[in-house]
Amino acid sequence: MPTVEELYRNYGILADATEQVGQHKDAYQVILDGVKGGTKEKRLAAQFIPKFFKHFPELADSAINAQLDLCEDEDVSIRRQAIKELPQFATGENLPRVADILTQLLQTDDSAEFNLVNNALLSIFKMDAKGTLGGLFSQILQGEDIVRERAIKFLSTKLKTLPDEVLTKEVEELILTESKKVLEDVTGEEFVLFMKILSGLKSLQTVSGRQQLVELVAEQADLEQTFNPSDPDCVDRLLQCTRQAVPLFSKNVHSTRFVTYFCEQVLPNLSSLTTPVEGLDIQLEVLKLLAEMSSFCGDMEKLETNLRKLFDKLLEYMPLPPEEAENGENAGNEEPKLQFSYVECLLYSFHQLGRKLPDFLTAKLNAEKLKDFKIRLQYFARGLQVYIRQLRLALQGKTGEALKTDENKIKVVALKITNNINVLIKDLFHIPPSYKSTVTLSWKPVQKVELGQKRATEDTTSGSPPKKSSAGPKRDARQIYNPPSGKYSSNLSNFNYEQRGAFRGSRGGRGWGARGNRSRGRLY
Repeated sequence: MPTVEELYRNYGILADATEQVGQHKDAYQVILDGVKGGTKEKRLAAQFIPKFFKHFPELADSAINAQLDLCEDEDVSIRRQAIKELPQFATGENLPRVADILTQLLQTDDSAEFNLVNNALLSIFKMDAKGTLGGLFSQILQGEDIVRERAIKFLSTKLKTLPDEVLTKEVEELILTESKKVLEDVTGEEFVLFMKILSGLKSLQTVSGRQQLVELVAEQADLEQTFNPSDPDCVDRLLQCTRQAVPLFSKNVHSTRFVTYFCEQVLPNLSSLTTPVEGLDIQLEVLKLLAEMSSFCGDMEKLETNLRKLFDKLLEYMPLPPEEAENGENAGNEEPKLQFSYVECLLYSFHQLGRKLPDFLTAKLNAEKLKDFKIRLQYFARGLQVYIRQLRLALQGKTGEALKTDENKIKVVALKITNNINVLIKDLFHIPPSYKSTVTLSWKPVQKVELGQKRATEDTTSGSPPKKSSAGPKRDARQIYNPPSGKYSSNLSNFNYEQRGAFRGSRGGRGWGARGNRSRGRLY
């Protein structure tokens, strides 16, 4: 094996040969043999091999393999030097191979080394985006789990940093095509990352592009399958997919398939849903998603049937007034709990879909059913008015920092919820019912409040406020009104929990973190 002196001498021969450098194959071979030497020889070889690589195409395989040996050296400084120089080997047909190698090197636990690999990948991306993607997707589809994971994260974080001249339409089409292959067998976390990658592509910012993404999400969500509320993976998959779909919906990209599935399959099983994450109010999350999607629902085949299911579910949270004794006092029954957050979601969804069938309440319900609904609405509205006054009084005069306390944040959102419900109820009290009012759902924009709380700590939501006499003469005992207890969720943040569970498991057995046995060792 060559010494340091021999390496320098042969380097001099090649450097001095200028245009005739390719005639000195023996000198380059000596430099390649430097990888078998000691630390100093390897360090020199790591610099000299790439410098003259392009002049010896017949030794390309030997040169790349020699550099790879240095990329795996025990000495971290040698590894870093070898990795740093890898982009110089990315010429012509060698580029996809170098991309594949660099992708595998993402598995390093050395932070400096990891950064060098990232920079090298970005460097060759700018030389040939398609070739680099070939190497990345090759490892995503066939590589070890740690390599796959880091390659996906590289795409999700680095693609958006590349200039338009690199991410051309053709390159974006390749990303979409390859991503579809990967999406046939992904975990939930991987799916979320790929949606982040794809939704950031310029070519998918159009209406047709967004529609393509919705179709991809619908396929992942298995909307053709019967929903199993007792299977946490099934519930998890639907919620994750729907959460990815919601930002894609618009007046031109409709949510009809998802809204139909929620009405037909999920709402009837709402009370039996199995939460995939401890402490999550799964029923509220489902209702929030339905509410967000309902604004963009297009023409629905079974509109009346699904509207009735939504209406029936709304009635479950709109209680009748408790019976009263002859003296006007409560006959001993407990006051119903008013679940404002649930009602906001259901009422908003009903209001949105009701616009498509405005005579539902007057022509599709019998008179007794409509009368029952009006009583429930009136009872809810009266309790609502008292609660709104309480909240306004509690927040009166508070500004700036005072409104940023957890307690007041909860009250601010509670006021949004109750005001929204109030507006929607007023619409439905019109004769005939109106669907013209517009409200902004209380959690949009998202309020940053600690997760995990199920209701306010202070008794502003669940306790009965004091009785209040109305001004003016009494008509009956109901003029002294004891409003029902209120319940609203303080789980105000957007739906965002750790992704778990298998996606598309039937297509290759991909469970959570179980992608089958992969061979170990170098796959260069």
